[in-house]
Amino acid sequence: MSSRAWTVACLAGDGVGPELMAETSRVLAEVARLHAFHLDDVHLPFGGEALTRYGHPLPQSTREAYRRADAIFVSSPDDPAFDGVKADLDLGWRVSRVHNGVRGDLVVVEPAGFGTDELAIARAFELAAARRARVTSVSSAPEWDDLVAAEADGWDGLEVEYLSLGGLLTRFRDHPGTVDLVVAGNHLAGAIVDAAAHLAGSLHTVASAWLSASGPGLFAAQVCDADEVAGFGVADATGTLLAASLLLGEGLGARSAGRTLERAVAAAENETTADTRAFTDSVIDNLSAARTDTEHFQEVPR
Repeated sequence: MSSRAWTVACLAGDGVGPELMAETSRVLAEVARLHAFHLDDVHLPFGGEALTRYGHPLPQSTREAYRRADAIFVSSPDDPAFDGVKADLDLGWRVSRVHNGVRGDLVVVEPAGFGTDELAIARAFELAAARRARVTSVSSAPEWDDLVAAEADGWDGLEVEYLSLGGLLTRFRDHPGTVDLVVAGNHLAGAIVDAAAHLAGSLHTVASAWLSASGPGLFAAQVCDADEVAGFGVADATGTLLAASLLLGEGLGARSAGRTLERAVAAAENETTADTRAFTDSVIDNLSAARTDTEHFQEVPR
């Protein structure tokens, strides 16, 4: 077995959650094989399914198990129990990634709770340094700008710009693809993500992570299909698989594996299909070609 081994707590719930989780597990197993690490996916009662079986959407056994995991993956983010999981964790910042195969992705970083502004800004700069070395701060408050400027003083070689929300939306319209990473407060981040998803064509292009300086991170798509399509095999798995790529990179530190999965999803999008299994098969088929790293060393897990 690889010396890199992680446990992922899987919360499927009901509706389309179980079928999306099943497809994600297949993909993650293949990514793990390709990148020579081991994932132990532990499936736990959650949401409506847990309510039916145990009388509570978040049984104590589920809470204890996901706190011990290295990461938590939710395939039914619309379930009200999802908010209970977030409240149960010590979360410091949120990362939302809007995927656009033509223009590249956009990353939005925001605080995940009261008093976490500085932590979120620091993590945004760390993430920017691993990407294109560009940070766009969006704010309507001088206090926020001061925090960003103080963090920028500690980084050489990072380009930092300050925009209002209106200025950023104008940039999206007139110069799409020129913004790489945005850091913003909670009251602005949601509007930024929604605008970027609108330009990308669908909220199914958005994946999110809620992260902590200690303890597991939480990963999910922005939306999932309505329960009415459950069981027909037509649920859109795009956002869920992009959330899995975010889990690999930001949750486990297996960044090359996360990039492989993200590129495989982009390749599969070119093969039009409304069939969940067929789309996932296409992602798996594209994994080997999507892998561009040739490293023979182990990445250092976070």
